[in-house]
Amino acid sequence: MADINEIQDDELMQDEDDIVTLLSADGEEIDFIEIAGIAHKGSFYAILQPVELLEGMADDEALVFKVSRTENGEDKFEIELDDEIIDAVFKEYNRLLDNIESQGDEEE
Repeated sequence: MADINEIQDDELMQDEDDIVTLLSADGEEIDFIEIAGIAHKGSFYAILQPVELLEGMADDEALVFKVSRTENGEDKFEIELDDEIIDAVFKEYNRLLDNIESQGDEEE
């Protein structure tokens, strides 16, 4: 498997708009690559992958965050802990990827 920096630079071709910096419980800044945004049951979720691997994470893992707006219009990211929601978000993401891939196959 490629490391996260190879994925970021070579495969995803992310720009700085796709980098989200969040604060950990310890106040440490952690940079994430935004993989996707998924709507699910009236809420919006972001699939984020840390730029530098976090302890205990594999290089192909990502986290799901619930995204809401603060009173001053800024995005607020809260880690999602409900396994049913996490599974549903990844299922929708994979369904969207499959649709994109099948459309690409039809165009060839």
